[in-house]
Amino acid sequence: MQILHLVGSIQQYLAEISDADRYRPEGCPQCQAKRSPAAHGFYSRTLVDVEFEGTIRVRRYLCRECKRTVSLLPEFALPYLRFSVLVISLFLGARLLEGRTLREAAQVAAQPDMPYQRGQFWIRRFRSQALALAGALAGLMAPPPAADFVTRALQMLHVIGCIAAHRFLFGQLRMHLLGWPPFLAPAGHRLNLRPGAVSG
Repeated sequence: MQILHLVGSIQQYLAEISDADRYRPEGCPQCQAKRSPAAHGFYSRTLVDVEFEGTIRVRRYLCRECKRTVSLLPEFALPYLRFSVLVISLFLGARLLEGRTLREAAQVAAQPDMPYQRGQFWIRRFRSQALALAGALAGLMAPPPAADFVTRALQMLHVIGCIAAHRFLFGQLRMHLLGWPPFLAPAGHRLNLRPGAVSG
């Protein structure tokens, strides 16, 4: 399971992540045990932001009760995507709100060499998620009038702020800004289907 590490900048995150106790959860978010989980090392992931491209470490904790791990994902990163919340939000705003071309939108997002297919992938995923996002973000602000849910969701993200909206969507609702990948359930947990009993 992933929970958000609330931090300002990538540089601040990189400086603070070595301190295992500073952001240790008070209990297990999975089994609700009150005992603090144990530091359980790191995993590495790549991240592309407006002014950063490289590898970051993500701290993990192990619940002493249920023996499951919890990862402390920085709030500027999206689960299962290499590009940051800011890069994707800048691209979507430029392309879908301002009507810029894919190439222009990629430049706004500081990704001038971005492949056409990546932009189309983000747009497709966002469009399929827009109705649910607009409904969820109504918990933070009144939905503005708009021609469609894509425009409404983007306007709400712009007013709330992409990081603050992601913090709310993921931290409280377990919603992914672009929707969960097909191999994950909507709540962000892997599908574990057990074979049912055969009735005879």
